[in-house]
Amino acid sequence: MIWYFLFFFVSGFCGILYEIVWLRLSMAQFGVTSALVSIVLSMFMAGLGVGSWASGWLMRRSGDRAGALGLRLYALAELLIGISALLVPLQLRWGRMLLEKTGLPSSGTYYLASGFCVALTLIPWCACMGATIPLAMASIKSTFRDESASSFSFLYLANVVGATVGAIVPLLLIELYGFHGTLRIGAVCNAALAVSAFSLATKTRNAPQAEPSAPIESAKQYSQSWRPLVLLFATGLTSMGLEVVWIRQFTPYLGTMVYAFAAILALYLLSTLLGSKIYRAWGKKHSVEPGLIWLGLGFCAVLSLAAADPTFRLLTFLRPIIGIAPFSMVLGFVTPMLVDRWSEGNPDRAGTAYATNVAGCILGPLLSGFILLPFTSERWVVCIFALPWLVFGLNPQWLTSTPLRLQRNWVAYAMVLLAAQLAWVSKGYETQFPNRVVLRDSTATIVATDGDKGKRLLVNGIGITALTPVTKLMAHLPLAELNHPPQNALDICFGMGTTFRSLLSWGIPSTAVELVPSVPRVFPYYHPDGAQLLHSPLARIVVDDGRRFLERTSEQFDVITIDPPPPIEAAGSSMLYSKEFYAVLTQRLRHDGILQQWLPEGDPVVRSSVARAIAESFPYVRVFQYFPAYGYQFLASREPIPVRTSAQLLERMPEAAVRDLMEWPFDPTPAQELDYPLHRETTVAQIIAADPGAQAMHDDRPVNEYVILRKLNATQFQPKALLAWYDHTREP
Repeated sequence: MIWYFLFFFVSGFCGILYEIVWLRLSMAQFGVTSALVSIVLSMFMAGLGVGSWASGWLMRRSGDRAGALGLRLYALAELLIGISALLVPLQLRWGRMLLEKTGLPSSGTYYLASGFCVALTLIPWCACMGATIPLAMASIKSTFRDESASSFSFLYLANVVGATVGAIVPLLLIELYGFHGTLRIGAVCNAALAVSAFSLATKTRNAPQAEPSAPIESAKQYSQSWRPLVLLFATGLTSMGLEVVWIRQFTPYLGTMVYAFAAILALYLLSTLLGSKIYRAWGKKHSVEPGLIWLGLGFCAVLSLAAADPTFRLLTFLRPIIGIAPFSMVLGFVTPMLVDRWSEGNPDRAGTAYATNVAGCILGPLLSGFILLPFTSERWVVCIFALPWLVFGLNPQWLTSTPLRLQRNWVAYAMVLLAAQLAWVSKGYETQFPNRVVLRDSTATIVATDGDKGKRLLVNGIGITALTPVTKLMAHLPLAELNHPPQNALDICFGMGTTFRSLLSWGIPSTAVELVPSVPRVFPYYHPDGAQLLHSPLARIVVDDGRRFLERTSEQFDVITIDPPPPIEAAGSSMLYSKEFYAVLTQRLRHDGILQQWLPEGDPVVRSSVARAIAESFPYVRVFQYFPAYGYQFLASREPIPVRTSAQLLERMPEAAVRDLMEWPFDPTPAQELDYPLHRETTVAQIIAADPGAQAMHDDRPVNEYVILRKLNATQFQPKALLAWYDHTREP
């Protein structure tokens, strides 16, 4: 059995590796939107479910040949999975090119078409992943009869161990080798699995088969009931629905880096692993689960409310542990238990059971992200998912066909009362701001607040921007540097809308692209004329991914301003700094137009990488710096950018633009205000010289996002220095 454990350890590792990389490659091709993320993850899960069901059906149809056939087909599946690592990036690129030719105008139609492309790409390959467990179960059933009844939980445990490692190690591989290099490593691992499985199949072809052991009576009752399938669907729906909520609850504490999301995933998988280990040990001595286990699902779900409550004084690292680990451990106990008892080692029934669980995993995020969270708080969504388990868990006989009884009713009632109290007294992150406007949509929770630090915009608890003249100069400087009067402008990343408002002060048609639908709705909160400007015939707001908008529009712009959300390490932000992005952008920028690119911060490697990407994309680049902590403003064009004095720039600015410039000035006069950045000009060569060996930013090598090895080296493995840097990335 050790071989099967090793097979599924490596298989679980590769599965998470592919999920991480394929999701990112899909975002690069089709857009960084919540809908697209949901589509990709749903198609990934759908493929697992289809493969699990289909392979189980195939093993049933194979009859007596299933045992001999199972391991060979498993080896073939692993070989195909390895091939997918090389083909999926090409297929995604072909799908994007096909959509570009169609010129689809509407977002709904585009999402439908992109979803179709993602489905055609991922489902067949992910079906190979889903097929592996039933195929291996068939082989185990023919050679290890005594182990076959619990073979699913054995393989599930090994798979989760590998997946836990896969949540962390690929992040290091991406930093070293890029996305495509990491995929090639995964392909080698799958190829090794295929060769090993073929070799093992040859050796065990003529192995003697043991007599089957008698099934446990309680397992018979499970196998004759439909309730385990309902429970598997419900646990899948609850777990994945809560995972969407956890992202919003713990982002204010963990930040928006890829490592924060990886930490949540790793904690979820590690806790699931511990729960599975406990079940494996429990199952050897008991045939009936603990009576409180179902009630425990609801109670543990509610713990996330206390863990995310800002009024509870907890160490940051303890919050996700308290909020996620207990629920995941219970889930890790009940999921393999249900499949084991319903399938009794039968690959066909195990495939059906696992596919049912996957169906719940697909529906859960859709229900949570697109139906519940846009209309109510995270607190109430958690309560909605927890309530059925708390109610039915008081009488577990409603949930299972086994004779379960709560021997200590007072414990059950105490758990329900404590869960109700936590739900009643817990507060959301936004409640710490007395003056606030809170909006929710399928993408994020938005908080607009006005406090001691002035007006602030928080997206999922992370401070995005502030009211500062720097964001005004992002519009006025490039517009005034043009060789002709501007005709129009584009602002990517709306934020508080300050740059967009400054563009409109020039009296030109201006378009703003914002990823989060609720962000433009709080524009009037920050600017008294915001509501009026939103209805101006010159103003257009587009809710979309900025890069995808540029790919789909045919409009040409004189100025394009980009102010990516901080911190520089934010997940997905590199796609607004890469050479591939600038290649798309140049097609929408008039030949003598000017790009304004803001680089908020970054270590020497990041600064040099971004500067190289811009310099290799545009022949003419100028760079300005306001404060060291404020980063750099790049002006780039395919035509020379004139060097003008502040007086010459003012002559080119309309009166309304000058008034806008001086609304919150650094200096007392308009000329001095413009002199502030002009006197702090540097060169792109000086920025590149900060790290001459750094390569230009590419989609495949996002050096600003995957930084942990570099930071460890820079801090010489000093934990305090590393933690200080991480805390800095979460500052508003």
